[in-house]
Parts: sequence; C-alpha cells; structure tokens
Amino acid sequence: MALDKAKVQEILDTIRPRLQADGGDIELIDVNDRNEVVVALQGACRGCPMSQFTLATQVECVLKEAMPEVSAVVPQ
Repeated sequence: MALDKAKVQEILDTIRPRLQADGGDIELIDVNDRNEVVVALQGACRGCPMSQFTLATQVECVLKEAMPEVSAVVPQ
C-alpha cells in the first residue's frame, strides 16, 4: 500500500515547530515505493552531529506511530 504523501506532509508539519525552535526545519522530498519517507533537514539541523538522532527519535518515531506502514525515514 502506497503512502499518502499529503498525510505524511501533515504529520511533518506537526513536528516542524520542534525543529524550528532549535533553528532547523524539515522538507519532504519524496515518498517512494518502498514506503520510505525521504526528507531534507534544513537550517541548524543540516549537518548537525545530532541530526541522525533527531531523525530517529523525533521524525521517524512520530511518523511510524501515525502511519505504521512507513518503513523508514531517509535523509537526502
């Protein structure tokens, strides 16, 4: 079952304020046929040594909780 890109964007929009509070942001790049969500971290999050932790604990967990069919969140 393919992921609904609009629904993924809605969920990312709920996460965005947390990232923006630290000077960062996130952009949805794509949702592929393997149910992976491809994102680009921006601002302070881009290149931050903690970015993988942020993706795993804040982005991927929230997405998978709301949409269990998400297989992974992949940084671009």
